[in-house]
Amino acid sequence: MARAAVPWGVFRKPLYVQARYLHMKYLFFSWLAVFVGSWIVYVEYSSYTELCRGHDCKNSICDKFRKGVIDGSACSSLCEKDTLYLGKCFTAKPNNQVYSGSWGDLDAVIKCQLDDAPRYDLGNKPRREAASYDTPPKGTSVEKFREMIYNHLKAKVGDQADLTELATQVLSISDANRDGHISLPEARSTWALLQLNEFLLALVLQDREHTPKLLGFCGDLYVTEKVPHSPLYGITLPWLIEVWIPAGLRRRMDQWFTPSWPRKAKISIGLLELVEDVFHGNFGSFLMCDVSPITFGYNDRHDFKVIDARNIVPEAVFQENIRQQRCDNDEDCVYGSDCVTSCDLTKHRCTTDVARPNLAKACEALKDYILRGVPSDMREELEKQLYACIALKGTNEQMEIEHSLILNNLKTLLWKQISHTKDS
Repeated sequence: MARAAVPWGVFRKPLYVQARYLHMKYLFFSWLAVFVGSWIVYVEYSSYTELCRGHDCKNSICDKFRKGVIDGSACSSLCEKDTLYLGKCFTAKPNNQVYSGSWGDLDAVIKCQLDDAPRYDLGNKPRREAASYDTPPKGTSVEKFREMIYNHLKAKVGDQADLTELATQVLSISDANRDGHISLPEARSTWALLQLNEFLLALVLQDREHTPKLLGFCGDLYVTEKVPHSPLYGITLPWLIEVWIPAGLRRRMDQWFTPSWPRKAKISIGLLELVEDVFHGNFGSFLMCDVSPITFGYNDRHDFKVIDARNIVPEAVFQENIRQQRCDNDEDCVYGSDCVTSCDLTKHRCTTDVARPNLAKACEALKDYILRGVPSDMREELEKQLYACIALKGTNEQMEIEHSLILNNLKTLLWKQISHTKDS
């Protein structure tokens, strides 16, 4: 019996439908990829243009310089000679512009405050004060300006023995062109800088070399030497990858590209020395309210450096402001990420004593960093001292004695291990 011919269409139709389905699927995912990619580019560009406003900052500063309102050692290079160049943007907040760049042959970091920059911004809503450059007023003598500087420093760090010397150093910085005279624009630039927390700390620690060297200023824009290695540790990953990495693995990844252990020990000693210097130092006590690795770095000699000191605040200023902070629970009594006090529920006001001292927070930041690669013969002792350090609480007199003891023991242990190496 002869077989009936089977039409080719019976076999061809499913193949055609399948090919068409694959084609539509390909087009859908192609358009989806274009849409998502465009959205990411738009978000990144919008974020960049919102954060990075160095052009606005430069125009504002140079406009005041040309009008004779401000002056400083960096003004001519920024506004006339164009030898002070703003390069890559590292700005995290729009009101505090941060750029890497160059000043002639020097690698530099340029920091500029926009008009809404917060000054000693404690509390949930920062107190904003525009740099109006109207202080000191016209006709102020040098001696009167010296007195103004002294009183300002006293209000910020308390009545310290060496304030007169520090006020004299500020005056010497004010004479930007080194002509032996302080002009009104130079004085107004200096006064604007003194309102900045980071600049004040750089003055206090200038002999200790924990902060980058000040190269120049113009108004409240200032230039420092560039710290070549920052952050202290950690790697930056795209957020699409970041969300899929477990926290434990992420902490280990942060330690992958760190220096050799002796060099890490030297850097760690630098952080411990910073804690020592800001704890009842020559110019009072400072509180370290952000001890994350992103705020620190080191140079080619592996000397520790502070690269962002905005959240290292004078204790007197912190206490004066935090006691005015209204609260309903302890979570309302936080400044930066690391300065936490308790809430007095009877008054609904924050108390002034921080829960953890600077040293405890520094040891916690160093724990994974310094324990990775540590020589086996000292690991147990180093772990013991680090955990004792992390457990420090309170600020009473007995705790201060224990604070000093643990700090000295840690420094001695690390120095003893690297003192015979070239890294020391």
